[in-house]
Amino acid sequence: MMFTPRGSGNPPPVRRDQMEPDQRRSGRVDPAVDRAVIRPVLFDAVLLDRDGTLVEDVPYNGDPEKVRPMPGARAALDRLRAAGLRLGVVTNQSGLAKGMFTAAQMRAVHARIEALLGPFDTWQVCPHDDGDGCSCRKPAPGLVHRAAAALGTTPARCVLVGDIGRDMTAALAAGATGLLVPTPVTRPEEVAAAPHVARDLPAAIEEILRRQAALRPSAPRRSGTVLVVRSDSAGDVLVTGPAVRAVAAGADRVVLLHGPRGRHAAALLPGVDELVEWPLPWIDGDPAPVDPDDIRRLTDRLAGVRADEAVVFTSFHQSPLPLALLLRMAGVPRVSAISDDYPGALLDVRHRVPDGLPEPERALSLAAAAGFPLPAADDPALRVRTDGLPPAPARVGRPGYVVLHPGSAVPTRACPPELAARIVRVLTAAGHRVAVTGGPDETELTARVAGDTGVDLGGWTGLADLAAVLADAGALVVGNTGPAHLAAALGVPVVSLFAPTVPFGQWGPYRVPAVRLGDAAAPCRDTRATRCPVPGHPCLSTVEPDHVLAAVRLLGVPADAPPPGAAPATVGIDPVIAGGGSAR
Repeated sequence: MMFTPRGSGNPPPVRRDQMEPDQRRSGRVDPAVDRAVIRPVLFDAVLLDRDGTLVEDVPYNGDPEKVRPMPGARAALDRLRAAGLRLGVVTNQSGLAKGMFTAAQMRAVHARIEALLGPFDTWQVCPHDDGDGCSCRKPAPGLVHRAAAALGTTPARCVLVGDIGRDMTAALAAGATGLLVPTPVTRPEEVAAAPHVARDLPAAIEEILRRQAALRPSAPRRSGTVLVVRSDSAGDVLVTGPAVRAVAAGADRVVLLHGPRGRHAAALLPGVDELVEWPLPWIDGDPAPVDPDDIRRLTDRLAGVRADEAVVFTSFHQSPLPLALLLRMAGVPRVSAISDDYPGALLDVRHRVPDGLPEPERALSLAAAAGFPLPAADDPALRVRTDGLPPAPARVGRPGYVVLHPGSAVPTRACPPELAARIVRVLTAAGHRVAVTGGPDETELTARVAGDTGVDLGGWTGLADLAAVLADAGALVVGNTGPAHLAAALGVPVVSLFAPTVPFGQWGPYRVPAVRLGDAAAPCRDTRATRCPVPGHPCLSTVEPDHVLAAVRLLGVPADAPPPGAAPATVGIDPVIAGGGSAR
């Protein structure tokens, strides 16, 4: 199964099933590892835009005397250097293509910047203009890939700090973390769409170091049987996967308590030895009335696990305390959880986290606080077991197709059917093979969306079947729903039609190349609504199929099935994707 067909300037395809033996306990979950030497690494390099981020934006500057550092830049960069993070600059310099300054003048400017701000480990410059069609000019991800390679790392371990939408798009398309520091030229829609925002460069560096430190435990420990809990949807279980692997690295046995909606995702997680399924009425979105007999049976089942401790993972709006009480009644001697509410004697480790952390990092920070860091050899990406996946249907053909998943259990996050059908037509007209996926209750939807040109895979059951289809995909086009996290776990790039009812920085595709589309400032923003509160679904209805085609191309997915006698359509980087700001 070949993952992520890449375009020009991007790294070669990676097969995640060859990166580790996907046994029931992950090949990277090694109880024998020396935990005294574990040093969790979230980031090991910070990439910075030049003009407007490091120094004042002087258009087409070839004069070292005009270099003016941004306030607090030197001290902030020195903090990164002291923390052992490598630094790189990724900058568009179209003035070279326009003849506004020479390469020698640009090098003199860079020498002046280093004299004022200290040395950088790599400078990556795009000398092209917008119309040159290169793979390096931001918002294309080429500079990020080149900088990561020069620093001996991967984009997923990099943060890109910039001041306009092009910087954020380049970061996400490479699989890096984007952190926006707005300036007067930053458009409001760019601020709304950014995954993370800081008020200035020192605040951005503080955020990077805070996130890095959150995964570093004060005292790594070993344990016997650990009960880990994530009783929620499939996507919630998948984003908790890195934290489960962290616990498994320090435990002899891991038992996962999950709910009915997370059943199929739980079965795919590495590092788990036993599954316990139980609906929790204080977690489920549509719960049945509390049944005292059911609660007594659950308490008995928890006691039967004979856990030495429990780590209760929840989303930011959920409370771990009802289950913590049952765990105490079941005799579990040590319980760890995130809780803003006073827990009394219910928790041994009461962990708190700031708002805005990506959900995988939120869970990892709890695991670290409980004494279970992720081993340094294990990247904190999402991951699933692939050893037991069924074969993909033969009718999808060879690897490299695009998957479109139009449905969602939460209506606000689904792609409007009419838009989804138009996306299929535009992608196939441009030479992409498109498979349309959906569950057994979505066959009418997938048939309508696939039309005469897409491959209709509606009706497949189980997350493992969908994983088998995604495993050979070049990209997934999907809303903010579980399949987006499944694609991330398989290393498959995501075109994210993201309804802003929840923050993108918390719930967007994690550490995988992605492009965000949709109106991030729509009235439904941050409402957590499950049904669209605004007529017409404006957050996604503004997306055009050509935007999706441009996003697929930005992610480096080649069109491999041009219609007979027809040339593929040409679509540049759309302004909605590219972002604005200075024409550097």
